[in-house]
Amino acid sequence: MPNRKHTKLLHEGKYVAEVKIEIIDSENAWSPYISLDDTLKLDTVRELLREENITEAKKYGKVYILKPVAA
Repeated sequence: MPNRKHTKLLHEGKYVAEVKIEIIDSENAWSPYISLDDTLKLDTVRELLREENITEAKKYGKVYILKPVAA
């Protein structure tokens, strides 16, 4: 089976990042899963958002700032 592209949304504080990863489909019992590299990428982006290091986080995907909307 071919691998699938997926966009993962990471939410940390007032920031959200869209990070592209690849989902691996295989015949084993652990399928589907993501690669170690993609897992480390997600952890890195999450940490960068937590530290509010937006400049570095933008290297991995789109970053958005969440603002509350008055009701």
